[in-house]
Amino acid sequence: MKEIKNISRSRAQESSAAIERLYISMRHLFNRGFYKPMGVSGETLREALFSLRPEIYGSIAEEKVELNGLLYVIERLPVGIEQCRFINLTSDEGYANSHFKPIVPPKRRRNCYRIDDEQMNVEITRGRSDIYDILTHLTFIFIESHKIKDRVLVDESGELTRDWQKLEQFVQHNKKLTLVERETVISHISSVLGRTFAEVQAIYPDFATPEAPERFLHIVYWLGKLAIEEVVLNNKRTITFSPILRERLGHHIYGEIWANNIKEVLKKNNLIERPIHIISANMHSVMNSIFAEPVLGKKYKDANEFQIFEDLSSSGNKDLRKKVEDFALKNGMISLPDTSGTNIDVQIFDTAQIDFKKSAFPTAKLGENQPVLIVMDYAFGEQAYETIDELLKPYKIDKVKIFLNVESVSIMGKAGILEGGKGDIMIPNAHLNEGTADNYPFENELTAAMFEGNDIPVFAGPMVTVLGTSLQNRDLLKFFHESTWEAIGLEMEGSYYQKAIQSASKIRKSINPNVKVRYAYYASDNPLETGSTLASGGLGTTGVKPTYLITIKILEQIFNAK
Repeated sequence: MKEIKNISRSRAQESSAAIERLYISMRHLFNRGFYKPMGVSGETLREALFSLRPEIYGSIAEEKVELNGLLYVIERLPVGIEQCRFINLTSDEGYANSHFKPIVPPKRRRNCYRIDDEQMNVEITRGRSDIYDILTHLTFIFIESHKIKDRVLVDESGELTRDWQKLEQFVQHNKKLTLVERETVISHISSVLGRTFAEVQAIYPDFATPEAPERFLHIVYWLGKLAIEEVVLNNKRTITFSPILRERLGHHIYGEIWANNIKEVLKKNNLIERPIHIISANMHSVMNSIFAEPVLGKKYKDANEFQIFEDLSSSGNKDLRKKVEDFALKNGMISLPDTSGTNIDVQIFDTAQIDFKKSAFPTAKLGENQPVLIVMDYAFGEQAYETIDELLKPYKIDKVKIFLNVESVSIMGKAGILEGGKGDIMIPNAHLNEGTADNYPFENELTAAMFEGNDIPVFAGPMVTVLGTSLQNRDLLKFFHESTWEAIGLEMEGSYYQKAIQSASKIRKSINPNVKVRYAYYASDNPLETGSTLASGGLGTTGVKPTYLITIKILEQIFNAK
């Protein structure tokens, strides 16, 4: 038993060292300004990723191509990036005002621009975490592309297998395939990928879009084609970082603009001196929790209490959502779509304009100075520090400083769980920053006991703030969970939020030193369980109940409506 524990610990240490190498290498390459991912300059990144073997990237260290990992990554990269030899990471440098059309990945909020046949520009406005995220994803798909190359390139003279030649013929036809044609090409692709016909057939439609039903075969072809050209023609793929991005990164440029936009609206609406409660959540749960019942309540009189929220979360119910939103806008809600580049939208709620007797919180006790809610969409990794740090600073008008009366900061979101399953709730009491000695204990106003009796398992304890969910492997996570740390889950923003809150309240004294904090997460995945990682798919309606349970508990405390 002792020997097994020592092996597990050594693997965890190896994984921790691999993450550190990745982190240092990416910062070095960024400072250098460019690198070739499959060349000598990208070797450290590749080796660290092989050593780490992240759960999301599945069979990255095996000869066969990883299909679920490829799908996960492709959904977070711009359409067409697999065709590009040159990938340029830029700041917001004016492309929005050009003829280039922004390409936004379906699962990541970042603007990308196809400059020509060979180049894709990717805007980085959300900080270093965005860079870590995209570089690890690109390293993964380039590694997979060379697996394809190894299976189809007979020798370095350029001779290719018959399966590859047949795949190329189907790609050049560029048309929607019949069932017979699709199954024929799947047969060839399965050989190219080192996967069974059944495996490829099962995942093929997951890559499809209405505009590109055969997208999977095009992705495989272009990944392989560029990898072959790297070897045969020495046309190396290159990633560059624009000088403006290198100059701006870390200077809170977008966070400052974002925060000042919010404060300007508060000032304009005479709200800036009122008690303020900041909530990091999505753009629907707070609004729906307050207003859905008075707007739609009659229709759901005999339904279970969460049916109304499940229907509002359904993609086919746009009309229902619009009714609630229109009502909210007439009753104290101000919508602030982002214009700063942070990609973080905001809603401001003036509770003085809400008739609580006709809301879901009829027992609300707000006192004379009715509070103002600032609901911000999810930040991404280190961006959490930039945005909250700027928001908690005083608002400067000429030489006058207006200090915000921030009474609480509440953080609600999705996270990975280390004990339990999808949809379970986690209540942290500390955030441990992976890769550093930083840890942030705090007194959470939310407790596990508050969520008992709702048929959802609840876990309480420390949580790990990780550099990226795509970098996590089982050995390291097991160490955090099973050692004396007793971590219950992992997420990407918690320690950055707490760092900003503590510096503003305890050091800078720009907000109330006794500001209340609330953290609660619901599980989107369990990376310790095979088939339950983020690459296994979304939550569906499983996330609706925990989302609204957490939101309602936060609002009950703010409104004194318990």
